[in-house]
Amino acid sequence: MNFKINKFRPLRVLIMLLSIISASSWANDDRVSFNSGWLFSKGDHIDAAKSEFEDSRWRKLDLPHDWAIEGPFDKAYSARNGGLPVFGTAWYRKHFTLPKSTLGKSVSITFDGAMSNTEVFVNGNKVISRPFGYIAFEFDITPYLNSPGDENVISVKLSPENYSARWYSGAGIYRNTWLEINDKVHIKQWETFVSTPTITKDKAIVDYKTTVINTEKSSQPVVIKTSIKSAEGVVVDEVAQNTILPANSEHKIQQQLKISQPRLWDTEDPYRYTVVTTVVKDGNAVDVNSVPLGVRKIEFKADDGFWLNDRRVQIQGVCLHHDNGPLGAIVNTRAIERKLEIMKEMGANSVRTSHNPPSPELVELADKMGILLQVEAFDMWEIEKPAVVNGYNKDFEQWHDRDLRDMIKQYRNNPSVIMWSIGNEVMEQRKDDGWKVAKNLQRIAHDEDPTRLVTNGLSMYPDFIDKGMAQEMDIVGLNYKAYKYQEIKQAHPDWIIVGTETSSVVSTRGVYHFPIEKYNKHESKYVTSFDVITPPWAYIPDLEFENLKNNPSVMGEYIWTGFDYIGEPTPYGGRDHGNKFYWNQDWPARSSSFGAVDLVGFKKDRFYLYQSQWTDKPMVHVLPHWNWSEKVGETIPVFAYTNAEEVELFVNGQSQGRKRKGEDKVRLPVSLRYDKSVKYFDSPYRLRWDVEYQPGEIKVVAYTNNKVVSAKTIKTANKAAQIALSPDRKVLSADGYDLSYITVEITDTDGNLVPDADNKINFKVEGAGEIIAVGNGDSATTAPFQADYRHAFYGKAMLIVKSNKGMAGEIKVTASAEKLISSSVVLVSQ
Repeated sequence: MNFKINKFRPLRVLIMLLSIISASSWANDDRVSFNSGWLFSKGDHIDAAKSEFEDSRWRKLDLPHDWAIEGPFDKAYSARNGGLPVFGTAWYRKHFTLPKSTLGKSVSITFDGAMSNTEVFVNGNKVISRPFGYIAFEFDITPYLNSPGDENVISVKLSPENYSARWYSGAGIYRNTWLEINDKVHIKQWETFVSTPTITKDKAIVDYKTTVINTEKSSQPVVIKTSIKSAEGVVVDEVAQNTILPANSEHKIQQQLKISQPRLWDTEDPYRYTVVTTVVKDGNAVDVNSVPLGVRKIEFKADDGFWLNDRRVQIQGVCLHHDNGPLGAIVNTRAIERKLEIMKEMGANSVRTSHNPPSPELVELADKMGILLQVEAFDMWEIEKPAVVNGYNKDFEQWHDRDLRDMIKQYRNNPSVIMWSIGNEVMEQRKDDGWKVAKNLQRIAHDEDPTRLVTNGLSMYPDFIDKGMAQEMDIVGLNYKAYKYQEIKQAHPDWIIVGTETSSVVSTRGVYHFPIEKYNKHESKYVTSFDVITPPWAYIPDLEFENLKNNPSVMGEYIWTGFDYIGEPTPYGGRDHGNKFYWNQDWPARSSSFGAVDLVGFKKDRFYLYQSQWTDKPMVHVLPHWNWSEKVGETIPVFAYTNAEEVELFVNGQSQGRKRKGEDKVRLPVSLRYDKSVKYFDSPYRLRWDVEYQPGEIKVVAYTNNKVVSAKTIKTANKAAQIALSPDRKVLSADGYDLSYITVEITDTDGNLVPDADNKINFKVEGAGEIIAVGNGDSATTAPFQADYRHAFYGKAMLIVKSNKGMAGEIKVTASAEKLISSSVVLVSQ
């Protein structure tokens, strides 16, 4: 199956919108931010939907906003959801005035997502309700508005329920909102679809479809002009079509264009064109819609995996939840961009949006950064998962068709999206007729987008085969079935297979437990970073590497997970799909340990294990740290991860010998649910030396063709003496959203990280910025994320600074702690 696809996302001209929209700030047919000037209050306020409701004492804030991340952490809330108040009722209200120039226009509002059970009222009139917290929705408010120049009030009630998710969902209007004023003749949002049925070296044929709305009481003759522009702004083709739009109608438009010698969108060259459509009425342009277009070919082969632009590409994917660590669920473009940058550095080329529709910002960034997306719709269908009694199953019957269609319409034009996922580990796998639900969802996906295949994360082996669900899928997604790849492929050679969820190792950055052995829990409530601990259903990364190598027809994997996320503190508190509503028996463990990167973005050792398999740039990594004063003279295991041929270890300058990757294997403890006889795996993906500990330094030198290609040294740190600050960015945009992530390290006088330091660090920010959050990667603490202090966790902490809106200038950041030399850094907001 060869699918030649391209994709764009509807994109209007964006203008900053004040809470009062004045004529001077408004441009006709613009889509503008609706984030500023909201009022917020928790509680189920009677009459809060009414315009005249007294709200002058409510809290003033700008969106996006997540009330749950503000805490406090409390054992009364389930650690499965982060120990935070993700349920309850709250209201948002906004007073706004439209200019007189909007008279006779069509006015709509878009929410990119609101968590959840949303009800929206305009001037006391209920306009819309939408239960699914991850879905974007648009609604027309024209009939409910007061006259231009008069005040309007929009009221939004949210009522997320307890036991509604298996992870931290957040709460509130946590994604962006938009207001759009159009002529009564305009292009309908999310109804544009561009595809490229023909792509050759010489040309790409572009099929363009859209829907134009006419809400006038009479028919309207219009001209639809469509052009394709290169990234450099050069028009490469254009067409014009005269048509008459019937009164009060929606009219579908189809056009065909051509790109000569197209430049393809690719992971290494994410080049996009722009499709610009102008609606001309009475000689005037009344609507202009610009959408990006990526020209690329995708192909899925049962015998040879995934192909992009006529070459095989191994899926090196990560599953990512939607939260942004200490920021909570709020959408922030820089936070998402940084997350994707770190994943790309690890070697990841794909993201699975587990287990829900993503934000537009993530998809747009994936387009621009060349990251392949598996966009997922649901974690649950009709049957509830154990202990998730208020999940999507309550709304599935009424809303699944609309929600799935809306998700696909929103993102079917983005070139980064290569497949849709309709579910994850759904309970219907074990039902005789569960396949019917899968078949229907896949039908809906094909109806809205015939250019992409559909997958489904299947976990219940062999039920998903015996009951027929796998047979219905375009792509058979397998969760934690690496050791079944060969068996399944032999039985079903025509199946296209991907590892939709793999490995699930748990570890805590900076923590090392001796000896190296399997355990269920550790009294510290943390997990060793030797990366051998997994839940019962899972296995170490090395087993996935080995089975993918031996089964090259499998297109690749999506590891669980790229980043730690809030909630599901496995192995502490409970077990996945277990019957415990509250995972608090190991309190305060309240965040996951699955990530290759911790909650604030610090790299764990496992990051480098994946990097050693997924990248070609020479690298070598060594672990553990070298501060073991209580173990002088004892044997310490030293591991190295590399993509080179050989590694030599030096301890205090003395060579401990070279070891060759793939030949000098490392025996690792394992346990497999489906084969209890397997107790260990001899891994060709790691190197190990057992050496006597003496303080000083360890150094690893990597060789390829007997030449040094990389090296790394770790020294024994002396007493903590000072603080070091390292911002990821020193220049910010003064838009009130841009961020700088400042790494805070406790070091000795020579600048060596003190790996066991836990000093309390106080922060002061002066000038054109402010603290938005703090963190340190500690998965078992109730310290608040919104504060001006943080304890170091194994030597490190993170300070996240946000620019102030409209305020240019310097931002001075100072970190101090008792008995340590303080440190300052200056950022610039412009």
